[in-house]
Amino acid sequence: MAEIRYVRGDATVPSVKGVKIIAHVCNDIGGWGKGFVLALSRRWPEPEAAYRAWHRDRAANDFGLGAVQLVQAERYVWVANMIGQRGVRTGSKGVPVRYEAIDTALDRLAGHALDLGASVHMPRIGCGLAGGRWSRVEPLVRERLVSRGIPVTVYDHD
Repeated sequence: MAEIRYVRGDATVPSVKGVKIIAHVCNDIGGWGKGFVLALSRRWPEPEAAYRAWHRDRAANDFGLGAVQLVQAERYVWVANMIGQRGVRTGSKGVPVRYEAIDTALDRLAGHALDLGASVHMPRIGCGLAGGRWSRVEPLVRERLVSRGIPVTVYDHD
């Protein structure tokens, strides 16, 4: 079975051929302005604009934990905005990460990746501002993506 490939570098610049999906975790309150999203916004305006519109119109769409929004950024590059954290602050209910939402989002992402024939590229999703642990996220990535034959590269930024 394929393995997750770990590399040092910037997940917004995947250096492989073919269609690529850059996956990351978003919060469920419409906030975009810290963490990995800043790198995305520096490269393309579309993912942020689409996320903000998705949140703004949430009464009429599927915005919520576990949802995935696929946004085309370039001809062969898509960004997957995945709702996998409740709010943005650690509080009485613990850290913002919601592993079950990441699991659902990764399952949905797999369908998109298979339809597009795409590889998936990501930072250690849910483990930055969301406060999650990679030891909990990695098995979800393996089960939902790698086990279905989808090439996955995880980027550790310098």
